[in-house]
Amino acid sequence: MTSEPATASRPRNRRQLIVTAAGRAFSERGYHGASMEEIAAGVGISAAALYRHFPNKYALFAECANVMADRLVAVLDAVPPGAPLSDALAAVARVTIAHRASGGVYRWEARYLSRDDRRLLRSKFAHVVERVAESVRRELPGPGEGLRAAAALGAIGSITAHHMSIAPRRVGDLLVSSALRVAAADPGAAAGRARSVRLPAQPVARTRRAEILAAAVPLFARDGFASVTNGQIAEAVGLVPSALYRHYPGKVDILAAACLQAAGLLAHAVEQNLQQADGARDAVVALAATYVAYSFEHTALTSVAEAEIIGLPADLQRPLVVAQREHIAVWEQQLRAARPELDPRQARVLVHAGFGVVIEAGRSLRWQDSDASRDAVTALVVAALGLS
Repeated sequence: MTSEPATASRPRNRRQLIVTAAGRAFSERGYHGASMEEIAAGVGISAAALYRHFPNKYALFAECANVMADRLVAVLDAVPPGAPLSDALAAVARVTIAHRASGGVYRWEARYLSRDDRRLLRSKFAHVVERVAESVRRELPGPGEGLRAAAALGAIGSITAHHMSIAPRRVGDLLVSSALRVAAADPGAAAGRARSVRLPAQPVARTRRAEILAAAVPLFARDGFASVTNGQIAEAVGLVPSALYRHYPGKVDILAAACLQAAGLLAHAVEQNLQQADGARDAVVALAATYVAYSFEHTALTSVAEAEIIGLPADLQRPLVVAQREHIAVWEQQLRAARPELDPRQARVLVHAGFGVVIEAGRSLRWQDSDASRDAVTALVVAALGLS
């Protein structure tokens, strides 16, 4: 007697599998770069089957953007009232590390959401920050409690910005410790540091090519590279769209030029300010102050370079990846000299945590530039690195 072949059954968690695969695709390739066919293939289903769960790519994207926020809200709401701050941060770290592959969706790609959906997502993250801020106020009262809470979450969220392999438990301990130091930091500890940082001036747009680049960057930062048209860029500089091609082969080449400009400005700033450092610890503080000043001075350029690099073809992306690695290597070298107990992976995790602090603290301050803002964020970065 022969048995009947087993009938394939639809997994009960198929929708969850789809969202997980989509989050990874959107994070790695961007909203416009990922396709429904690619996402379906990642789950092992046809595109037609995918559309039975989600009517279009935007609906799937919106769910991906919200799922991390919903998880964080849920895990923090489950933390008992009055529990230690460390418990809340550990809960956030567990969720973030478990779903790090899809973190880019809410970190950068959420700008492609509609205004209403973006407002909803922001309200969820505001709830997350406020829950952590409640613990900070209870355990570590003092100035800038909300800023310290947002920055601490930025340290943890930094794990979504890179792909370095490290054991979840090990990285979790590192990030929670870093976030606790940020939450306990004195935002006034770096008072006066901002005034000592020297930044190279952004090149004056003296040529038509430079004018196009200067006009495109704020458009890319506001609307996202894929949403900006050649017509919008041309209009901003008083050209017809076809005239752009006399200066750049295509829109992607304008983006590549913007990213290279950002990398060049940052490298020049680091070189200038490290020359004045006295020892490894002072060098790390100088790096932090320089990166903070650069981020506030060139907010649009920085956000474009960090958010849009994934949209570049491999040949245009390669020199930017090399520049990023060289920049991180400088931080890692100086941090390990200041903290010899750190191994290379630990140091790199903490460097990225410092970058995450800048992003979330800057957003919390709405990038309102002042010496006080720069000093406060610098102090939080130094705390994240363990050099308070």
